[in-house]
Amino acid sequence: MSKFRIYFITCLLVLCVVSLTNCAKRGYITGGPQDTIPPVVLKSTPKNFTTNFKGDLITIDFDEFIKVNKLNQNLIISPPMENDPEVTPMGNAKRVITIKLRDTLKENTTYSFNFGDAIVDNNEGNILKQFKYIFSTGDFIDSLKLSGKISSANQLKADNFVNVMLYDARTFTDSTVYKQKPLYVTNTLDSLTDFTIENIKEGTYYLIALKDKNNNYKFDPKQDKIAFVKDSITIPTDQTYNLVLFKSQENLEVNRPSQISQNKWYLPYFGDIKDAELTVSKNDSIIKSTYTQLPQKDSLQVWFPQVIADSLHVKVVKGDYDKTFTVKPRAKVKEIDSLAITGTNSVLHYINDFKLNTSTPVESINKELITVLNKDSVAIPFSIENKKMQHDILLKFEKEENGNYYINLMPKALTDFFGTSNDTLNYTVKTNPHTDYGNLFLNFTGIKRFPIIIELLDEREQLVASQYSEEKTDIEFLLLQPKKYYIRVIYDDNKNGKWDSGYYWDKRQPEETIYFPEAIDVRANWDIQQDINFQ
Repeated sequence: MSKFRIYFITCLLVLCVVSLTNCAKRGYITGGPQDTIPPVVLKSTPKNFTTNFKGDLITIDFDEFIKVNKLNQNLIISPPMENDPEVTPMGNAKRVITIKLRDTLKENTTYSFNFGDAIVDNNEGNILKQFKYIFSTGDFIDSLKLSGKISSANQLKADNFVNVMLYDARTFTDSTVYKQKPLYVTNTLDSLTDFTIENIKEGTYYLIALKDKNNNYKFDPKQDKIAFVKDSITIPTDQTYNLVLFKSQENLEVNRPSQISQNKWYLPYFGDIKDAELTVSKNDSIIKSTYTQLPQKDSLQVWFPQVIADSLHVKVVKGDYDKTFTVKPRAKVKEIDSLAITGTNSVLHYINDFKLNTSTPVESINKELITVLNKDSVAIPFSIENKKMQHDILLKFEKEENGNYYINLMPKALTDFFGTSNDTLNYTVKTNPHTDYGNLFLNFTGIKRFPIIIELLDEREQLVASQYSEEKTDIEFLLLQPKKYYIRVIYDDNKNGKWDSGYYWDKRQPEETIYFPEAIDVRANWDIQQDINFQ
């Protein structure tokens, strides 16, 4: 055999081996495209939209194994039942949902079971959204509906999981929302602000919404928010309704005080504490006392000197409200709270005042013993605001760019409720260059009435600055820290300079607030012009 033929055959064999090797490369088995299809209802027994329903057992069959998640949060039954039905499966996956009714059904009534986001497939968790099972105990399915929108008073983001309810106007009284469940109900769930109540019978109703902490369809003003339409509604109607949730400003109610230290007690309260009178007495002798607000709590801090006594009387009076508690001081509690003072550190921003915070309430301030010096050691004028309820003392003065300020409090400049005064206190603060800040210029149109309060909020909706206007629509917020801000406008209808909540029992709505919904990005060394139209 010639060398050429041997060479040719060798090359051919190599090519075959390489080809076979490539053909034999190991592959990978895939599971195919991910399942994104929610469960499908195959049948219901009795059928969905059944009339003349008489039984107490419902089954719903699906095309795959399903689970029921967070049923208490998702399932909305309208009208609500006194006894919740038994629904399975609650944990284990099955192909069938079983509903065992435990209530006596009303005659000629359409019932709706809205499962919200509760039904998911077992493998991928795909949600069968807003599945409804509906039946009627009468001859037909009621088909009328009512729609609207939910917002929350003085709050940018609306509350979630809000119950929206209808009550029969023929039997409705002001106390009904405290005692009885509604005729019809829906829920906004976790992301909706629009609502629709469906399968309503023709008639006249009252419309109420609750941010219902216990989810019992009854108004508890101590923990629930409420919204209402004052007048009755006749259905059918094409009108949509805007419901504004608010914490009802109830009448004052106080609870038993508890001793925290030798000279401080906590007094929990509910309602409007403003202008309440509080006295502490031993036998018939009045003990000097005062009270301040416990930060972020519905409680007062009641202050009075250490007293040796078997019992004391704490009395709270406001209008017709009169409550007296008999309490027994304890010897083994925290020692007496003493005066401690902290001040603003380092950088003082232009829209802020220099602030001192005290551990005990300050009764008197000797301005002659306080000085504010600029960087040239020249005394500058200032004013003082004692925010006693918050334990804050504000020193207000004009601030210059790139300034240094030296605040000195001589001994006895501040004297607290117990007669304790400060030692010498010195603070140094500075201001940054104007170029580190931004300016915001607002032009409002569509304002319905005056006066208004314009509030500047940070991204956590905490108040940064505010202005009051009786006619002006061009508003300036100067030298702001670079960040994003929201704008809130309050219609101050009672002209008291602050937002006031509503009171359900008097059918008083909260003062109207409007938000510019977009955050405004204020940047360093920028002037931001923003037109805001509220029409």
